[in-house]
Amino acid sequence: MPRTMIVTSALPYANGSIHLGHMVEHIQTDIWVRHQRMNGHTVHYLCADDTHGTPVMLAANQLGISPEQMIEKARQEHMKDFTGFLIDHDLYYSTHTPETEAFAKDIYLTLKQAGLIDVKPIEQLFDPEKEMFLPDRFIKGECPRCHAKDQYGDNCEVCGASELIQPVSAISGATPIKKTSEHYFFKLKECESFLRQWTRSGTIPEEAANKLEEWFKSGLTDWDISRDKPYFGFEIPDAPGKYFYVWLDAPIGYIGTFKKFADTKGLPFWDYWKADSTTELYHFIGKDILYFHSLFWPAMLHAANLRTPTRLFVHGFLTVNGQKMSKSRGSFITAQSYLKHLNPESLRYYFAAKMNSSMDDIDLNLDDFMNRVNSDLVGKFINIASRTSGFITKRFNGKLATGFDELALPIIDRFYTEALTIKTLFEEREFAKAIREIMALADLANQYIDQQKPWELAKDQKHLNLLHQVCTSCLEMFRCLSIYLKPVLPKLTQQVETFLKLSPLMWKHLDKKYAINACDILPYHHLISRIETKQIEELQSESKSSLIDKTNQDHHFPPLSETIGIDDFSKIDLRVAKIIDAVTIPEADKLLKLTLDLGFEQRTVFAGIKSQYQSEQLVGRLTVMVANLSPRKMRFGESQGMVLAAGDGNTIYLLSPDSGAKPGMKIK
Repeated sequence: MPRTMIVTSALPYANGSIHLGHMVEHIQTDIWVRHQRMNGHTVHYLCADDTHGTPVMLAANQLGISPEQMIEKARQEHMKDFTGFLIDHDLYYSTHTPETEAFAKDIYLTLKQAGLIDVKPIEQLFDPEKEMFLPDRFIKGECPRCHAKDQYGDNCEVCGASELIQPVSAISGATPIKKTSEHYFFKLKECESFLRQWTRSGTIPEEAANKLEEWFKSGLTDWDISRDKPYFGFEIPDAPGKYFYVWLDAPIGYIGTFKKFADTKGLPFWDYWKADSTTELYHFIGKDILYFHSLFWPAMLHAANLRTPTRLFVHGFLTVNGQKMSKSRGSFITAQSYLKHLNPESLRYYFAAKMNSSMDDIDLNLDDFMNRVNSDLVGKFINIASRTSGFITKRFNGKLATGFDELALPIIDRFYTEALTIKTLFEEREFAKAIREIMALADLANQYIDQQKPWELAKDQKHLNLLHQVCTSCLEMFRCLSIYLKPVLPKLTQQVETFLKLSPLMWKHLDKKYAINACDILPYHHLISRIETKQIEELQSESKSSLIDKTNQDHHFPPLSETIGIDDFSKIDLRVAKIIDAVTIPEADKLLKLTLDLGFEQRTVFAGIKSQYQSEQLVGRLTVMVANLSPRKMRFGESQGMVLAAGDGNTIYLLSPDSGAKPGMKIK
């Protein structure tokens, strides 16, 4: 039954280059979209740049251009990068458009009319020189605990504290003042009943639903959807000087982008977005934006009487050589840098060979990447055509045999019968399993070649008929493998279609009635090159930060604090604690909410370690905490202590006791 779908990838921010972390999601989405199209389904694949917010406004100001000029330049660069990786968007648009603005305002007014908008006074720090309220990330000062200098207001990079001594504006250097402003809030709590049902209806992965259950238990809070001028974004209706927070209009950009696409193609827009639409809607997102897409977004859509997503497909992050991407290590690789040195389909294949439907991270190990591509694509897949097609051209004038070798028939039949299994794996986004099945078939083809030895058959005139059949059999296997790999390797497959004189390959062509017996083929030309070590080295070299790696410099250590006596130190009650839960705080760039087991009681602590650790990595880990620190009220709740960490201002390392330590033990 033909299906109609809208598929989106998350919107890249306009204030930065596309890197390989972005490509994980876009390659995953593109493979799935191509798979659906090979089934004959109608898929509208859309994306856009996320353009609003203070960072874009300030960056444009530094460049001496308007935000509109800056975001359009970024959009053109992003489109070029995605095109370079063969990402086949039907439209790549922007959130700063008349379509998105109109829908943002309409949805807001609908929410307001439904009583889901509240207005509350909020006290914030204000830059009197720039006449603007300051987000935490634009406030700098001295940490009150460890006295590290130039720490940001969302928390100290060294010890995690979130209060500052002598704060200054990171924009102007002025001393900020406290000022109250009215903010607009979406009453998310009133949508809890709907959200509990929606998140358990199969729309999100089970592991994501379990994470949401933690947020439900901790209590949903009203969502601040406004920002004060100056701000680059859309002004809130009937609220002069107030603008929609970027996370309100960013997902609405999915609707605005489709509106532009529908108008261009003459499609009936409301048939796709009305509440009872039969069109399927799929969002591919990273786990870091799960909170927004699984709570705020469906709640807004439901309250506005619009259709909600059919499914959210949530993936993990990318590490390179087992670590976070790093400029100093040459592993923060932009799309542009990669494309200068390597074939985009090599990375598409490698990512596919690592991807599944879970939220697990995937690792780009550059040595494994080179070996896997060389072994699988060059040594197994392309090898089938390169070892056999030359005989067809030279001995048989490019004409394939009318029949297959009898020994090949059961093998070729297996190539057909595996179709259902492999198609299902693509449908379920189990790409790594699909690749393993495909490469197992490639192994069978190569074993057959080694068994029949066409190069030996070619030496004896009486074996010419068998040679003809053997090579034809091999190229039929190659044709089937090309169909299986088409969602992953679209450009290479297009070359194969030309080489074998085939119409565009579809899943239905995995059938003997489409076999290539008695067809003409073109002479074989080189299809893909091996990856050389030098290419990897050059890529890493280009990707390194222009700054010398600080680890190769003399470290600048902060001065020792004033000497204290043993009596002062003994006042600090240091305890071993076990992390039994770790929850991401979407509104905070650096904070994680930790639940700690002290053996005799549990504590909640907010720690500024989000930049270095993912919440699921921490559960079950032992750490060290200050147990007798006065509780501190923070924006997100009360912090009942402090965990200890070391850092140099760029990285942070959570301290852990030696094995054998138990929660509640006192550190002496």
